[in-house]
Parts: sequence; C-alpha cells; structure tokens
Amino acid sequence: MDQFAGAATVVPEGNGAASLTCGQRRKPYIPVVMETASALRVKGRPREFCVDQALAAALGVFWAKGYEGASMADLTEAMGITKPSLYAAFGNKEALFHKALDLYEAEKLEYTRAALEQPTARKVAEHFMRGAIDAQMSSCDPKGCLGVISMTACGAEAESIKADVIKRRASSQAALVERFEQAKRDGDLPMHVDIAGLTSFLYALLQGMAVQAGSGATRADLERVVDTSMQLWPSR
Repeated sequence: MDQFAGAATVVPEGNGAASLTCGQRRKPYIPVVMETASALRVKGRPREFCVDQALAAALGVFWAKGYEGASMADLTEAMGITKPSLYAAFGNKEALFHKALDLYEAEKLEYTRAALEQPTARKVAEHFMRGAIDAQMSSCDPKGCLGVISMTACGAEAESIKADVIKRRASSQAALVERFEQAKRDGDLPMHVDIAGLTSFLYALLQGMAVQAGSGATRADLERVVDTSMQLWPSR
C-alpha cells in the first residue's frame, strides 16, 4: 500500500472553486503546511501534529542511539506519530535524519559560529572546546556528538549519512582554517605554524572529547583536556 495513500486533498476556495449545489457544504481549506503534517487517523481522517516538535523528538532519538540504532518504532513512538505520518511529513528515515542534522547544527552548534568571532586564535580554540563540553554534557540532551556517533554507522544506506556528515565537517573545518590563516596574517599566530595541521589537531581533540563524553567522562575530565590543550597552544 502506498505510504501516502489517503492524504488529505487541498480544496482551494475563491473564484477558481467549483460551484456548489444547494445542500452541499464546502470542504474547509487545508493549508499545505497543515496537510504535510497530517496523517491518517482512521480511513483518511487527518491527524495534525507539530512538525517542529516531532523533528526535535527525532533528533533526540538519533542523538541517543545513532542512525542505525534508531528504529522506526523508536522514532514514531518518540515523535508521537504513525509511520504514514512520518513518511508524509519527512520522506523516509534517511531524509528525517538529514533534517534532524540541520536542526542539530542550528540549535546545538551555535557555539561553533560564535567561536569564529573571538578576537584571538587561542580564544577561538578555547571557545570551541568549552562550547563542545557544554553541548556534550547538557542535562537536557544525550551525551556525545551526533556527527561523531553517526560516523560509526555502516551499510549501504548509511553511506549518504556519512557523506553528509563529512561534507558538513569539511565546511566547518574550512571556516576554521580561514580564521587561523587570518590570525597568522595578523601576527596572532607564529608564521611557522601549520594551519591545516593545527585545525586537524583541534578537531581531533573535539572528536575525542565527544567520544569520551559518550563513554561516561565527567565535565571535570573534559575540562582537564581543554586546560592541557591550551598549555600546548602555539603562541608568538
């Protein structure tokens, strides 16, 4: 059975609508957004739900269990919707994950954009790492980093997930390389510093911290990593 079968039909109002005979009642206009977020309750009767809330719930599941570990049953239960609802509003599991990753970057990784605005390269790196600790150790969210967790997925379906994560990470690293290159031009970093290597070093620390956070490390453990890293940071 087609997963979109029985979706509500949009009936436009206005001059373009067909005239109604006496005794007929016009069907209420259903906005496209509402229709997209509607699912079959019983025999075509739509049930509405908040797409944003459902997506946030899906993000929580993916973050806690990873892409492969999150079953459709896990997702629909957390989102409070049925499979037809999920398919109608988000496409499939893979498409849902990409949307959840968009939400994750927008809401949970804001500190990475703020880090690039810091006045020195040292403060940029420290803001990155301490922001990561705050995100990974939040009492409201699962531990660890969604991107790092998702990179462990395997199988044909997971290849697009890995490719998406790699592409996003490459974009973030490129922005960081440019920021550190600017720091070198400004004299904030020594001329002998390998900027690509320094950026890779920072990302290795961030990913290692994410793995440790997901494995039970405490905030104090991660703070110690940051403090030690800052002692090793190149200076003029």
